[in-house]
Amino acid sequence: MIKYPISYIQYLAHFHGDRDYFECHEILEEYWKATDAGNKKSIWVALILLAVSNYHHRRKNFSGALRTLDKSLEIFSNDKDAVNQLGIDPDLLSGTLRKRKENLLNKIPYTSFNLPLVDKELERLCLEECRQNGFTWGTGSNLENFDLIHRHSQRDRSDVITDRQMALEDRKKRDKK
Repeated sequence: MIKYPISYIQYLAHFHGDRDYFECHEILEEYWKATDAGNKKSIWVALILLAVSNYHHRRKNFSGALRTLDKSLEIFSNDKDAVNQLGIDPDLLSGTLRKRKENLLNKIPYTSFNLPLVDKELERLCLEECRQNGFTWGTGSNLENFDLIHRHSQRDRSDVITDRQMALEDRKKRDKK
């Protein structure tokens, strides 16, 4: 049996349960930074970009959704073994994402979709994670939920602003030397 990281299971529960793609991004970004930081071709980055693409698509930001989907597709296409090791059918995933790309190019509104999971144990773990969080696996996105759709504008960004300010000050100090 393949052991999946809990962060991946949580990602899948949000991706297929409450469709909180912002949370998907947050969960896997933290995991990626802890395990494979700096590797922009990581399978974790592909999954993060896929969630970001869905987030943009749902907000009718077709160009942002297309840009992030293209990057995600490239990583998935170049690492089918990693996709397979994550319990996802790489060929079905590729077909699904190419159809979504076509939808974006034609500015077709967002619809929810599920990743083609092939590992029944992984699916069982995800269903349990959904149950614990009060999510229903496979439910469509609630397009009326303002907080879900515009989650990025609702968050506390004070830590990000502080980090950027500190980095700017460090650059200024280095430039003076």
